[in-house]
Amino acid sequence: MNKLEIFPVKGFPEVTEGADIGSLLLAAARSSRLELRDGDAIVIKQKIVSKAEGRLVLLRRVKPSAKAKKLAGEQGKDPRLVELILREAVRVVRAGHGVIITETRHGLVCANSGVDRSNVSEGYAALLPVDPDASARRIRKGIEAVTGKKVAVIVSDTFGRPWRKGQTDVAIGCSGIDPLFSYRGKVDRYGYELRVTEPAVADELAGAAELATGKLSRIPAAVVRGATFTRREVAIRSIAIEKEKDLFR
Repeated sequence: MNKLEIFPVKGFPEVTEGADIGSLLLAAARSSRLELRDGDAIVIKQKIVSKAEGRLVLLRRVKPSAKAKKLAGEQGKDPRLVELILREAVRVVRAGHGVIITETRHGLVCANSGVDRSNVSEGYAALLPVDPDASARRIRKGIEAVTGKKVAVIVSDTFGRPWRKGQTDVAIGCSGIDPLFSYRGKVDRYGYELRVTEPAVADELAGAAELATGKLSRIPAAVVRGATFTRREVAIRSIAIEKEKDLFR
């Protein structure tokens, strides 16, 4: 088994619209004397990607619809925030206990369409990137062009899980990595052929990186070294369970 190492990338400035995330990451890595290697997986928090891509919305400019006002009243939420949640969703899966579970345009099923007010200026809300896979791909290509190293890039966000309390970071976009690692067809130590075992390696790397970056440390990225994954371009949407097989919707 490979030795797994996680390096938080410190020294990021405040990210603003139009910022080149790849360039900022390389500068921060240099200041930390962290040199990228082939096979590194770079995990970047969604919030700075959204900031760089201009995905912040000033709430006072949002006019909530009647539907948003009704749902906001039922869930005890800001109607303007609910309006953004509905705009980012293709459907509401369920609402209760102050949480609105939606399916986003990206194919993600998550709380509040990923709309969030944490770690942004007062009066603003952050939306998810329009295409997190494209964001990851753009960042990866920029980093590889400068360094000559073959890396993977994962854009992560914090999600809850059915049947469990607490949250964990998961991949909402990726590039240079197949988000699943298949063991199908391989044989375990007892001679049993594995048929369905597919670790969600992109999610595992996102969760591992969060252990090094934390929520309040102002460290928006980490490099995970030594992980085993398949280098391919596969959209994160590909790992969503088909609706006819999904027992939770």
